[in-house]
Amino acid sequence: MQTITDTTTQVLFEELDRREGDGIEVSLLWNRADDRITVFVVDSRLDESLEIPVEPQNALDAFRHPYAYAAFRGLPTPQAQPDRELSLH
Repeated sequence: MQTITDTTTQVLFEELDRREGDGIEVSLLWNRADDRITVFVVDSRLDESLEIPVEPQNALDAFRHPYAYAAFRGLPTPQAQPDRELSLH
């Protein structure tokens, strides 16, 4: 488990879970200050990130399927960009 601190070393976020694969990192974060849950996605292939505020009862769904969850909530996702050209490897 990893924690993220501010400059006064007060713990702000606690990483509850993390997974990585195919250039995509997904972290499930808990903000101690306001008791909010966030899923944070970093796609190193596209050099893009996505931050998804999540209700606690939906945290695992959002963590397991962040792009689908974001699209369901109407949030923009890198895959949903119409001008993005898809490349097949």
